[in-house]
Amino acid sequence: MKRCLYCQANHDAESWECPHCNNAPVTLQGKPSFAPDLAKQCSGFRPEYFATLASLEQQNFWFTARNRLILWAIEKHFVDFDSCLEIGCGTGFVLSGIAQSFPGRRYAGSEVYSEGLSFAEKRLPRGTSLFQMDARKMPFDAEWSLIAACDVLEHIDDDEGALREIHRSLRPGGGLLLTVPQHQWMWSKQDDHACHVRRYSRESLLVKMQNAGFEILGATSFVSLLLPAMWLSRRVQTQTTTTLDPMRELRLACWLNTSLGYVMSVERQLIQWGVNMPVGGSLLVFARKI
Repeated sequence: MKRCLYCQANHDAESWECPHCNNAPVTLQGKPSFAPDLAKQCSGFRPEYFATLASLEQQNFWFTARNRLILWAIEKHFVDFDSCLEIGCGTGFVLSGIAQSFPGRRYAGSEVYSEGLSFAEKRLPRGTSLFQMDARKMPFDAEWSLIAACDVLEHIDDDEGALREIHRSLRPGGGLLLTVPQHQWMWSKQDDHACHVRRYSRESLLVKMQNAGFEILGATSFVSLLLPAMWLSRRVQTQTTTTLDPMRELRLACWLNTSLGYVMSVERQLIQWGVNMPVGGSLLVFARKI
């Protein structure tokens, strides 16, 4: 069901216009906008990064490794989903990977920055619904069978409020897939420039998810084998530079990118064999609405 953010009534109208109060969201760049005041002013990300991300994601070892891990988690836990919303879809890299691997489902992507949706539209299948939205005020009630939020929660001050909204927007038994940066002791200038509010511990995130009404199906760290190199790189970067290029970690020599991708492939195989990585630069959690 859609949920009108003006009168709070639920409805199943085909359009976004509420049949109860006749209100409809404004449009920005041709897309429905449910939080237009945040479309260009939110402090959780820098919209000028979208063009660079769109050009680098397809080849970068970290983005491709994360996508493969996400697809494995969906295949293992949520293979029967019929509809999927990605919150904070950015340039559409994750959602396009899901749509290619699981065709014939209903897909939608939201982004608080309307600029990102123009990049996502070029990647995603025709018929994918795209809209600008604040994850803390979602226009849905028991609408989706799967929601993904990949490296999104760390940008949101009220992450617990966002988790409650995700819970309300899922159907009973619906799945949630999250990835977040892990370990506060890994905080660096890179987190500042990425506009992160926090890095998570596994315990803190799982408690927040359970408090929001989720049953945890599984969790694992990733970027584990590369964690020492990641820690060292960020310490050196912090100590030797006064200005930081936030895209530097994505612009890698081909040989280095290939080598790191191989390490991530080994790690993914270990996870698929049932090895639960206790530490890592990132954390993957899959859960179900109860």
